[in-house]
Amino acid sequence: MIVGTLGALRRYPVKSLRGESVDAAEITSTGIAGDRVAAIFVREGHARAGNTYRGKENEHLHLAGDADAALALARERGVGVECRHGERYFDDAPISIVVDRWIEELSALLGYAVEWERFRPNFFVRATPAFGDPESALCGADLQLGGALLRVRSAIERCVTITYHPAGKPSDPNLLRVLAQQRGNLMGIYCDVVKPGIARAGDALARL
Repeated sequence: MIVGTLGALRRYPVKSLRGESVDAAEITSTGIAGDRVAAIFVREGHARAGNTYRGKENEHLHLAGDADAALALARERGVGVECRHGERYFDDAPISIVVDRWIEELSALLGYAVEWERFRPNFFVRATPAFGDPESALCGADLQLGGALLRVRSAIERCVTITYHPAGKPSDPNLLRVLAQQRGNLMGIYCDVVKPGIARAGDALARL
């Protein structure tokens, strides 16, 4: 079954910072090459000392284009941070996917269009007219995307960061409230990589 076609690809070199749009992505066994290979950690001045400094701690972090900009944002709030490299810094699984049909459902509930970029997926998929499955229906399924084989681990539970506008406009607390009340606080799916491969814009996402 064809779920849809790949409309956009994103990687996030530094966790919680602004993403990069790419036309093609190398999907390795540990995720997209160059995705979340660094993260900002708190050194001092905050209760999360020793842990990552995230959007929950600074609502402007997702607008920062590099580590230096993130460090400056933290300093403005009296927080000492550092950028660490050498690992993969995922919340849960290495690949995330959002399908426009799910965004459309949320938009209909809210009464206005919701930007898919708020959800920071690696892959944004434009559904075929026939696709209407919720995230739960895909859990455990194998998905073919370009030359890669993925396995759906779970639906993605969302937090306050989706209320932050991707371009820095005022936040929208109502979005998270409606998502929690009407969709179980879920948007998108987490996937593990079964077989590495290359994915390109326009590739089909198929459930096997």
